[in-house]
Amino acid sequence: MKVVILAGGFGTRISEESQFKPKPMVEIGGRPILWHIMKEYSYYGHNEFIICAGYKQNVIKEWFADYFLHNSDITFDYTNGKNEMTIHEQHCEPWKVTVVDTGLHTMTGGRIKRIQKYVGNESFFMTYGDGVCDVNMDQLVEFHKSHGKIATLTAVMLEQQKGVLDISGDNAVKSFREKNISDGAPINAGYMVLNPEIFDYIEGDKTVFEREPLEVLAAKGELMSYMHKGFWQCMDNKREMDMLEKYLQTGTAPWKKWND
Repeated sequence: MKVVILAGGFGTRISEESQFKPKPMVEIGGRPILWHIMKEYSYYGHNEFIICAGYKQNVIKEWFADYFLHNSDITFDYTNGKNEMTIHEQHCEPWKVTVVDTGLHTMTGGRIKRIQKYVGNESFFMTYGDGVCDVNMDQLVEFHKSHGKIATLTAVMLEQQKGVLDISGDNAVKSFREKNISDGAPINAGYMVLNPEIFDYIEGDKTVFEREPLEVLAAKGELMSYMHKGFWQCMDNKREMDMLEKYLQTGTAPWKKWND
């Protein structure tokens, strides 16, 4: 399955870093958080990615353009008056990465709509480029296939408030709405599995995915929640960035299942 990652926002709440680069390119453990998210999916064998870029999208493209070079042992030979390059070993993941400029001011739904031609007529993963999680992707996909609905999102219980869910006993999402300050309910952590019919629920660039599309799907009984009781953490500010960095420095990062 292909993995779609939203990476086009401005990241204004972590402006210390995002004034120079998109938030998904802010580094923890010496690598962009986007790379960590991709490694999570790659661990489960999902190696084809579609990055929905926007703000400073050139930074993302240039990083991937240099990735092979930076992770290879190379000889540069100028002795014959030429620039000959020999690659001895390379240590890159078997990734196929499509970076799409989905617009500077496009909303989340619009970004997803714009990459429809790269997804094709198949189910796909979709998540945000600013949060890490230790969800079992195999079990997530199995759950999605078991209920036959259009969309599955990963739900977590946290004090932090994102999109608030009303979940019934059979894990169907009965309603979806934006947060209130006083809410104490399951929240949308991303890490979704979506059927291609999802594109029919997105009108265009101004569509906010977390509003009309998910609200309509919930009302129609086509949105299900995969309850995750493990680790999830977004990186909305420097405090959260430092928290994730500390996990990596101490070797206790729950999302890091791969070997270096």
